Amino acid sequence: MQQTSPVPPLSSPQPSASTPPAPPKVLQELLARADVQINGNRPWDIQAHDKHVYERVFSSWSLGLGESYMDGEWDCEQLDELFTRLLRADVGSAAIGLSRVKLIAEHLRHKLFNLQSKNRAFEVGEQHYDAGNDVFEAMLDSRMIYSCAYWEHAQTLEDAQFAKLDMICRKLQLKPGESLLDIGCGWGGLAKFAAERYGVKVTGVTVSKEQLALARKRVEGLPVELLLQDYRDLQGRFDKVVSVGMFEHVGPKNYDTYFGHVKRLMAPEGVFLLHTIGIASTSQSTDPWIDRYVFPNGKLPSAREIAAAVEGSYIIEDWHNFGRDYDRTLMAWWENFERAWPRLQDRYSQRFYRMWKYYLMCCAGFFRSREGQLWQIVLTNPGRGEMYRSLRPAPAA
Repeated sequence: MQQTSPVPPLSSPQPSASTPPAPPKVLQELLARADVQINGNRPWDIQAHDKHVYERVFSSWSLGLGESYMDGEWDCEQLDELFTRLLRADVGSAAIGLSRVKLIAEHLRHKLFNLQSKNRAFEVGEQHYDAGNDVFEAMLDSRMIYSCAYWEHAQTLEDAQFAKLDMICRKLQLKPGESLLDIGCGWGGLAKFAAERYGVKVTGVTVSKEQLALARKRVEGLPVELLLQDYRDLQGRFDKVVSVGMFEHVGPKNYDTYFGHVKRLMAPEGVFLLHTIGIASTSQSTDPWIDRYVFPNGKLPSAREIAAAVEGSYIIEDWHNFGRDYDRTLMAWWENFERAWPRLQDRYSQRFYRMWKYYLMCCAGFFRSREGQLWQIVLTNPGRGEMYRSLRPAPAA
């Protein structure tokens, strides 16, 4: 996602001079499973502007649908609801026959190759997290926390992210003077929070140069060291370990390496909190549009995959699911991004705007449909002497 030269203010794509032909019957029947129509009059219906949208959907389903939206070939008033309906009806599975060869190829790509190998580790940082700090500063809360907020008793994004950070620190049982390793530290929001409020010394790593540069400024004067480094190169021993929104980039072929390395880095009496997006059922591939335009080489884990990877090495002390909160978080990010667009549009193209909107809306639908989960998992060493007691925030007064 490269920055571009200035472009005119955003305007909605206009339908082509000639009315697009009626959609193929098989496509209408497929979408009818989700109560979605092409050129219907409901907010979640697809408004087609160009006949090529049908060809692109037939050729590569998810990838074609996303790319044709980016190119202005179709629109939808309520994208988030469209995706919620498509996912709840499992239209993607029904569409496999439309692009079977490409789907099989995608499955084999994940099966045969280690897409999260060490030499690929920095690709996601370069493509997504280095897209532009100004985009993320405009979209996120003041601490720039780019992961699911906790909305149990919060009404604003700022308060929900504060609640999430504080819950993480309390689940880790942080004590003044302890050392904390933050794997995937982002813009340093959690590191800064833990150092200031819980008195710990933090080491954080990221694979994004843009994140690192801004994060280091934000933690100046605190006992925080931030590094541009792959998790596999980490050395040392830490009292507590946390990883928020990074495990999605590890990949099944590397789960044993990841958990094994964390175990070596963590003190015997330590606590490890893993905060990750998950999927309801194990899948051997990832969405091709997300893979190409948002998170290259990513792979969402299932509960079965995580449980199998930690069995025998860790005790699962707590498994907290609040995936519905990610829907609300994504919609809050979208509101912030949309509000900020007038001051961003001179630096980013209309295609970038449509890509970013598609990304946030399809992810909101992913969690709203319950296909997507958000887990905080607390892990300890089997030989840990101190009993761990699971924590949830107290009810609001």
